[in-house]
Amino acid sequence: MKKHLFLFSIMILLTACNQVKKEVAPILLNRFELTTERANFLYHFAYDCIDQEYPNKLGQVLENATDLKEPSDLHPAFYGCFDWHSAVHGHWTLINIIKELPDFEHREAILKKLQKSLTEENILKEVAYFNAISAKNFERTYGWAWLLKVAEVLNDWEAPEAKLMAKNLAPLVSLIETKYLEFLPKLIYPIRVGEHANTAFGLSFALDYARKYNPALAQLIVSKAKAYYLEDVNAPITWEPGGFDFLSPCLQEAALMQKVLTKEEFIPWLDAFLPGFRGNPSRLLQLVTVTDRSDGKLAHLDGLNYSRAWCLYQLGKGLNNRPMIALGRQHFEYSYKKMDSGEYAGAHWLASFALYALLED
Repeated sequence: MKKHLFLFSIMILLTACNQVKKEVAPILLNRFELTTERANFLYHFAYDCIDQEYPNKLGQVLENATDLKEPSDLHPAFYGCFDWHSAVHGHWTLINIIKELPDFEHREAILKKLQKSLTEENILKEVAYFNAISAKNFERTYGWAWLLKVAEVLNDWEAPEAKLMAKNLAPLVSLIETKYLEFLPKLIYPIRVGEHANTAFGLSFALDYARKYNPALAQLIVSKAKAYYLEDVNAPITWEPGGFDFLSPCLQEAALMQKVLTKEEFIPWLDAFLPGFRGNPSRLLQLVTVTDRSDGKLAHLDGLNYSRAWCLYQLGKGLNNRPMIALGRQHFEYSYKKMDSGEYAGAHWLASFALYALLED
């Protein structure tokens, strides 16, 4: 009898161990990787527009008539791609492609354009623009976040060309770091929209950079993220998307909090913030349909599919949650198959969102 009880106990233990192994086994799904084929498709979106000056949306405040200048005079580094922030993440796209694929066939042509725009002289003119009184809020915090992403990839990359571009960019990076450090203590309430001003997005991208290169900024971002979001519960994710969203307010917040909390802290927070999401994310999120890609605002929704995808990848990998990753890939694939270089409303920026999602998968 004792022998039988002993064998039975061993069987139970083995079964439990197998179950634990199943629960913690790494996810082995086919990734959407940055292949040469995808790079050849994506690079030209940014390559064609980082030096395309018009059409252009300056988004500036005029102090006087002397501010009426050509975009390339105002922003000699980042004047293309319709607006300043899109020019910035267009540069980020090209830098990442030649960093990740050193033998990419268009590497030299891309590098030539990057070196032409990211010169010391051009960046100092960008700094001068930001130092004007009227530019105090310029690109806050969406463009700031993308500029720090450019700095992050250049600083991470050991190539001599990258080091020189990083050195040239450094004065603008330093200015943006200072702007974050000055602004965040004043921002008592987070901005929870699905467009540029979204606070969680700006903090998340900046935190990636700051944890490597500015500990004081990283500490401030972590403390502000907790102050803004730690008590949030029952997020209205079924209200998403808004008609012009390219960011998910709920998922951006969740992805940020995953970065600032331990896993043991994050899981109960997420379950309170998005009840039932871990078990069945597709019940709360469906693919976003785009009806008119020639309309700049409606084309935002392709960006939403991509940004949802990268949030779902981050959350899914951190939680070892297959349904989240699978749902992210559905979002990515829907918009990737429909990207159209003929519609400048989306073509001037969407490649950056697609590439970021690929790199996060």
